[in-house]
Amino acid sequence: MDVSKMDQEVLFTRGEIQKKVEEMGRRISEDYRDKRLMVISLLKGSFVFTADLIREIKLPLVIEFMITSSYGHSEESSGEVRIIQDVELDVADYDVLLVDDIIDSGNTMMRVHSLLKSRNPKSLRTCTLLDKPSRRRVAFEADYVGFEIPDVFIVGYGLNFGDYYRNMDHVFAFVEKKSENS
Repeated sequence: MDVSKMDQEVLFTRGEIQKKVEEMGRRISEDYRDKRLMVISLLKGSFVFTADLIREIKLPLVIEFMITSSYGHSEESSGEVRIIQDVELDVADYDVLLVDDIIDSGNTMMRVHSLLKSRNPKSLRTCTLLDKPSRRRVAFEADYVGFEIPDVFIVGYGLNFGDYYRNMDHVFAFVEKKSENS
C-alpha cells in the first residue's frame, strides 16, 4: 500500500476513544473490586490503550507486558503467534486482565489466553479496544470490547503500519484518494 496516494478516514476521534476508555475503566473497576488485579498488555500495539485504560481503573493493580508477533510488517496476520517476551511475575496469585489493541483473526489472543490459563490465575478475562469479528479465524470473544469495526485496515492510537502511525491520537483507515474532478 502506497500511503502517499491515500487519504485518511477517521474512524474514532481522540474524544470518542477517551470516552470509551473511561467507560471501560469504570466497568473494570467495578468488576475487579476486592480482587488482586494484574493487567497484562500485549506489546507493541496495546501500549497506548493500556496506559490510558489503567489510569481509568480506580484500583490498585500490577502491570505486566508480553511481546507477541504475528504480523511483522504485513497488513495481515501470518497466523503464527510467537511469544517474544513473557511476563515476569507468576500469574497464579492474581485475577488477570489481558489487554490488546485489536482482535482480528483471534489467533494472538487465543494463544496468549491459553498460555496464561495454563498457569492457573485466579481468573482470566480479556479486553480489547477494537474488535473485528468479520476476520475471526478462531472462536474467541473478548470480555470487554470498546468498538466493533468493519473489515478495514486501521492505524493510529498504538496500531501501526510498518513502524509508523502508533503515535496518532485517533484511529483511522487509509482510503483511496478522491480525484479532484469528483
